[in-house]
Amino acid sequence: MIGRRVLTGALALGAGAFAYASLIERNAFGVREESIDLLEASAQPIRVLHLSDFHLAPWQTRKIDWIRSLVELEPDLVIATGDMLGHVGALPALRSALAPYAGTPGVYVHGSNDYFGPTFPNPLEYLWKPSSGREHGEPLDTPRLEDLYTTLGWMNLNNSSGRLTVNGSRLIVAGTDDAHLGLDRLDSVAGTVDSTLESETEPLSAFIGVTHAPYRRVLNFLTTLGADVIFAGHTHGGQVCVPGVGALTTNSDLPLSLARGLSVWNHHDRSSFLNVSAGVGTSIYAPIRFACPPEAVLVTLRPRDFGYS
Repeated sequence: MIGRRVLTGALALGAGAFAYASLIERNAFGVREESIDLLEASAQPIRVLHLSDFHLAPWQTRKIDWIRSLVELEPDLVIATGDMLGHVGALPALRSALAPYAGTPGVYVHGSNDYFGPTFPNPLEYLWKPSSGREHGEPLDTPRLEDLYTTLGWMNLNNSSGRLTVNGSRLIVAGTDDAHLGLDRLDSVAGTVDSTLESETEPLSAFIGVTHAPYRRVLNFLTTLGADVIFAGHTHGGQVCVPGVGALTTNSDLPLSLARGLSVWNHHDRSSFLNVSAGVGTSIYAPIRFACPPEAVLVTLRPRDFGYS
């Protein structure tokens, strides 16, 4: 009798936790705010809206409306770090979600789910090793996704770089294609950065690195290249976390302690700020979050204080 009660209680607890994770926390969208003292003393602050991992499906109207509402944060720059699509029919939904940002400067890179649709995961395997880049769903219309970004006026940073002027600050931006699929071409990125720097005639205020999957090789490369701050997604913050412990996986070789949030990445004698977003969505085949709510991130780049106390 006691054993049956224990089993019944365990099943009820598990069912309650699943209901909370799938119905409540998965839709508990929020904004994490960070600030970094990075710009020259006379510069105006730059409000960067970091968007990542929408995994958007056509029926997710609550998510679409929330993404649209973020324009009220009045970002000066939008950085999209990939996995925006979550369904073969998601492009019209994504177009609606991002329409308010037309004309706001932006940059983007792709994640694996901007190339291929989701597949049904093995949840036990997910906890002990990164998902395989060979586990593809059906191909998605990536060229049309890029056309959408072009209509917004956003810059393609997949293995590329460029320059932006935001609030009077001249920025160099460089990014990689999805490292999870092995599409990052670091030599190509270095070459484009060298060309950009050679053609620059005025001082630059900051170097921003952008990638989807924060593998160590990419973070080390961007830090060595001179990035002041790196924006990444992919990890979902662990997606299913243990309270008091944190993430059980980053789906990459990133340390678990860095699965979500603002930190400093050190490599040899250089360092970069690193912002990893837990993302807005989940795969339609794993629609749960626990102790890791969805997020967008507003990062304010502020002038450094050169004063003396």
